[in-house]
Order: sequence, then C-alpha cells, then structure tokens
Amino acid sequence: MSNVTSIHSAEASGQIGIVHLGLGAFHRAHQAVYLERYRQRSGDDAWGVASANLRGGVALVDALRDAGYRYHVAEYADSDNVTLREIGVIEAAYFTGQDKRSGRDDAGHWGRDLEALLTRMASPDTRLVTLTVTEKGYFLNPAEGSLLRDDPLIAHDIARPQAPRTAPGILVEALSRRRDAGIAPFTVLCCDNMPDNGTRTQAAVVQLAACRDGELANWIEREAAFPCSMVDRIVPAMTEKDVTRLAELGVEDANAVVGEAFSQWVVEDHFPLGRPAWEDEGVEMVADVAPFETMKLRMLNGSHSLLAYLGALEGIETVFEAVSRGDLQALLRRYMLEEAASTPGMPKETDLAAYADSLLVRFANDSLRHRLQQIAMDGSQKLPQRWLHGAMARLQAGAEVPCTALGVAAWIRYTAGSDLHGNAYGVDDPMSGTFFLLHEAHGDDEENLVLAFLELDAVVPPALAEHPGFAEAVVSAYRVLIRGGIAEAIKAVGST
Repeated sequence: MSNVTSIHSAEASGQIGIVHLGLGAFHRAHQAVYLERYRQRSGDDAWGVASANLRGGVALVDALRDAGYRYHVAEYADSDNVTLREIGVIEAAYFTGQDKRSGRDDAGHWGRDLEALLTRMASPDTRLVTLTVTEKGYFLNPAEGSLLRDDPLIAHDIARPQAPRTAPGILVEALSRRRDAGIAPFTVLCCDNMPDNGTRTQAAVVQLAACRDGELANWIEREAAFPCSMVDRIVPAMTEKDVTRLAELGVEDANAVVGEAFSQWVVEDHFPLGRPAWEDEGVEMVADVAPFETMKLRMLNGSHSLLAYLGALEGIETVFEAVSRGDLQALLRRYMLEEAASTPGMPKETDLAAYADSLLVRFANDSLRHRLQQIAMDGSQKLPQRWLHGAMARLQAGAEVPCTALGVAAWIRYTAGSDLHGNAYGVDDPMSGTFFLLHEAHGDDEENLVLAFLELDAVVPPALAEHPGFAEAVVSAYRVLIRGGIAEAIKAVGST
C-alpha cells in the first residue's frame, strides 16, 4: 500500500439525537461517516447515534459494545490508496431480533434490547430516526407498495403491537408512545434503495398504524415528516482478504468495514425537529430527490443487477471480475445509455454519458471484492424499481428493452439455484419458495416458466407482464441464455 491516510474519531459526547434501525455495514460506512466528519469539523456533539440491529445476529452489537462503539472504515480509491477512518459517533447499540443461540422462537427470546430501544425512541432527545433495513424490511408489495399484512412478522406486529419485530412496527410503537406523552414525532429518514423511499416508508408505517388505531395513523400521517433520500457508496461484505489487508495496515478490528472512496448522499430538506448541517460535509440538501433516485436506481443499481445475475450464472464471483469482461462491460454501457438513461424522470441537467463512464470506473475498482451473490439477494424486492418500471415506460413510448429483457431472463434462471455449469448456490430472497415451486412445476418448458414468473404480480407490474413484446423478448433471451450461455445471449442483444 503506497498511500495510507489515517483519521481518528472525535471524543464521544454521550448525547444521542439520532436512532438508526439497521446496524449493517452500509450504515457504518455511509451515514455514520458523514456524521463523524460533521462532528469533527463543527464540534456539534448533539447528534450521537444509537443503532439497532433488528434481524442479524447479536454478536455485532456485543462486539461494538466491547470496543466502546468505535470501529474503522477503510475507504479504497484503488489498491494503492486508502483512507482509514476511526468512527466513534455511535454511542449505543441494541439488538431487537431473535437470539439464535437460544434455539427458540417464542416471544421471550426476541428483542433482548427492544424496550431500551423503544424508550430511547420515545425520548424527546431523539429527533431523527434513520433506516437501512433493505427493501424487504418495509414489508411492502414491491409492485404496488401495499403492506404485506399476511407476512408472519407483520401479522405478529398487528396482534402484539407493544412487542414489535419489524422496523415499521418499531416506528409505530415508538410514535404511539410519543403521541401519548404529548411529544412531537421524530423525523423518519429512509436510506434504502427504493424510489420515493420516504413516501413508501410513511405508507408502511401509516398502514400498520391503521391496523391498530385509526387516530394514531392519522396523527402520524399529519404530523410526522418522512423525507426522501438517495444514498450511494459501494460497501461490499467483509472477506478474509479484507481482514488480512487491514491487519497489514495495523488495524485489528472485528467490526471494521470496507468501501470505495466515492460517497454521495442526497436528502430532501424537511426536518421539523432540526438536523445536522450535513451540507457542510457534501450532503446535497434538495427540495426533490426523485431525479437523483431514478438515476441511481436505474443506472447504478440496475447495472449491478445485470452484472449480478449474468455473472453469477457464469460462475463469476465479483463485480470487478465481471466488468473486466469486454462483452459484459459493453452490455452495461448499452443498457445505461440506451435504456436506463432514456427513461422518464432522469435529471435533465446531468451528463448521463459521463455518469455512466464514472460508474464503469467505480465498478472496475480492483480493491473491492463486491460479491455478485450479495447484489443478487432479494431480487423480487429490487427489480421493480431497478428495471421494470423503467422498462414499462420505454415500451409505452414505443421503444425496446433488450438489455432489460436479458436481465429478467438471467434473474429467472438464477432463481433455479445453480449456475449454467451446474454449481449450486443458495437463493436468498423472500420469495425463494415460490421460485422453487415454479421451476419444479415447469422444468424445461422454457416459455411457460418465463410466463409463470412474469405473472408474479407481487414483482412484475401487470401492465408489463401483459405486454406481448416484453414477454416475447424475455422468452427469446431465456432460450438463448440456456442453450448458448451468456456470451451468446449478449451477442443476441447486440443484434437486435
């Protein structure tokens, strides 16, 4: 490593103004970094963070506590340039999921720190609640945005609202306590990759609250702020190689995370109870996040998904390895410039060709081992906003979507649980059971298998599924993919 910059954290203040739900790597490498930088520059110590791990293991929470809530972020510009940041803005951590070590699933073994978290959120000191719980953590139908009331966890939160197990349930219970105490609602800032993410978060919370108390739902809808945001930073899952690289730099930290040097955060500026002066750290505080969301979801995230499903079927492990293939890189460029960039809602003032070029450079960062299987997770939740809504808009305008059709075909084949060479892998998706049944039912009947997937209205908007040109394009791409592999499938797209 030729150039290492080390930055130590500021002293902890003990003042907590923010609660974060979703204590994962992205939160620790993105929002927490912005807050750490802000605290160091401004000296404003009123915005410490209490972070909660809702669904993952208890080990991370306990490890952070043991480390005094300090950890490192390694920001790689490339293999030769890294900035090491020590982060100390997290002041408390909670675990509210099931302790798998108990081996039981009853209410008594859920939510070890739930009451402490709810007490913290109900306190007037908490002015802002942020979330990174992934798309599936909102329990919304991906195609329509309605609350999945039949989901076992949501059904539990409806039946036992004082002991919630979901992020929407925790928000509802905390807001209910604040209303009962005469305390204004905190602002809820979603930081997950969903279009209109603040609006969708509000919809999940209000719909769940309405199952409990119509007046509570009305109060939340009327009084609580749910600004939208767009976040961007590539933060791959930690690997043994990352641990070794950090150790070589003198960092022995089980809680460390790695990411790229690039970082972006665009936030709708609507915070009735105040906020940090994030704009001083490069956060773009705007009146309308939608164009930024659309650009990122369709160009960056859409390209990632295209790489993930095609690359995984070829047995490729990482984004860097996949984008190093000339045919895959050319496919991405065509997808971004011909399909994604031309869909409605993209920011007119932005040089989208330059943005596409910058994304390809970021994907080719050889210091990151961003696993395709990590990106491929939860496709049923991601694909509507990354591909399908944009595809519908183009088709309605009389244009074609061959790259998107190939991506959908690759996703369908990916859900079979093995690559094109017969190597098995797990399919991590809330609808994996449904996928298995469809593959089992249709076997080698390629056309009917594709049509059955397109009829999943929880994923595919009905208007898109019923579009004959789209169905034909996906069936054709699937057949070429199965019979000729990804190289032939990409060539077929080039000849359309």
